[in-house]
Amino acid sequence: MVKPLQLELDRSAKTPLAEQIRRGIGAAIESGVLAPGARLPSWQDLAAQLGVARGTVRSAYEKLSSAQLIVASRATGTRVADRPAFTPRQEAAPHPGSFMEMYQELTAGPAVFQMGVPAHETFPAKLFSRMRTRAVRAETSAPAIYRDPRGELELRRDIAAYLALARGIECAPSQIIITGGFSSGLGLALRVLGLEQKKVWMEDPGFPFTRHGLELARLSIRPIPVDVDGIDVRYGLKHAPDAALVVVTPGQQAPLGSTLSLARRSCLLDWAAQEGVWVIEDDYLSELQLRGRATPALASLDRFGRVIHIGSFSKTLTPALRLGFVVAPASLASRFAEVAACLAPAPGPSVQLATAEFIRDGHYLRHLRRTKRAYAAQGDALLKYLKARAKDVAKDVAIAGLAAVLRLPDGTSDVAIAREAASFGLAPTPLSLWHASAASARSGLLLGVATSPHKRIEASCDRLLQIIDRHT
Repeated sequence: MVKPLQLELDRSAKTPLAEQIRRGIGAAIESGVLAPGARLPSWQDLAAQLGVARGTVRSAYEKLSSAQLIVASRATGTRVADRPAFTPRQEAAPHPGSFMEMYQELTAGPAVFQMGVPAHETFPAKLFSRMRTRAVRAETSAPAIYRDPRGELELRRDIAAYLALARGIECAPSQIIITGGFSSGLGLALRVLGLEQKKVWMEDPGFPFTRHGLELARLSIRPIPVDVDGIDVRYGLKHAPDAALVVVTPGQQAPLGSTLSLARRSCLLDWAAQEGVWVIEDDYLSELQLRGRATPALASLDRFGRVIHIGSFSKTLTPALRLGFVVAPASLASRFAEVAACLAPAPGPSVQLATAEFIRDGHYLRHLRRTKRAYAAQGDALLKYLKARAKDVAKDVAIAGLAAVLRLPDGTSDVAIAREAASFGLAPTPLSLWHASAASARSGLLLGVATSPHKRIEASCDRLLQIIDRHT
């Protein structure tokens, strides 16, 4: 006996009744409610049951038959077609200890103390949303053509003006390539330079994603220690004088926060010019210098065209934009454009045009000023509370860039502490992961200032210190 098929029809909806019937039966088949071989009512019987014209049901059945979801015969009637059992695909978990496991742990969130993420409260979401809406409207109404792979000229012009004002870099819009963030810019630069098997200086400690990116590009990494004056250039010249590339965070070293001294900047640039070495400047944290004016970019001192400057809006606006830029030396501008056109074109125009308007109308600089004030206050509160409470579990506490650094006793597993803290909505970053090797690694935790709101600092710090106490 054929069971009545339960279908709900909305006669006030714009969707035709035949399409509603097709969707309802199709969903029942896809979900397994109607198993292979199950018999359906004839289209005449179903029409009577639903109170619709027979032609309406017949049209729905014909579409289901065309999609091979049902079969009809005079001998057996209309039945659900035989098909392989559907098993939903499960997302494979990253292999324990793999790079992707570390990547997902470090980027999971949002959570208190998470690094690399700006405060949600400081972002003018409504204002930017209105600009984005206008930009999407302009994008969809524009002619269907391929856009400039270097990025929208409006944004490149506005970035060039901003860099001249805020970072001391003089460049033409033709030297700027819009990217999908810092990592995208790094990948573009490495493709252009083509330095496989060559030696590269990498700060130690330094950003683990950058280190892995250099490994994927088949470069031979030479870890160079960092101190209060930034990367130790003389150490690099002594131990790897034949390097072809240097990757550096001169403004605020990631993660220790030191600024590359003028003497070391001059030494690095002179050596790069003499030996034909390329320097990739990761403008980490950009203008977000919490005390005083940000140091001019390394590229602003470059007189020989050896520095490739990479910036991003991830820390200043939001990483959700996936938007950054590369400033190519004039001698490489055409090569960057060529590689971008063929291998790494700029993101869609709407996000670019909205960001251009945001910068051009002065909102970006105002946003930075407000953000710096908020972060400075949060950093002061975090440091004050930690210094008063962390004496028994931490060797030292200091603010470095946009993070508080807790140095832990040797032998303490900062990774284990971070994983336990995650279950409480806290996301401290293990300092040891930023070191090139276990031999050079130092135990510690990096606590993001931007994601440490005043109202949660005390409770979050107390919980974290309890966890640390259990591991030390």
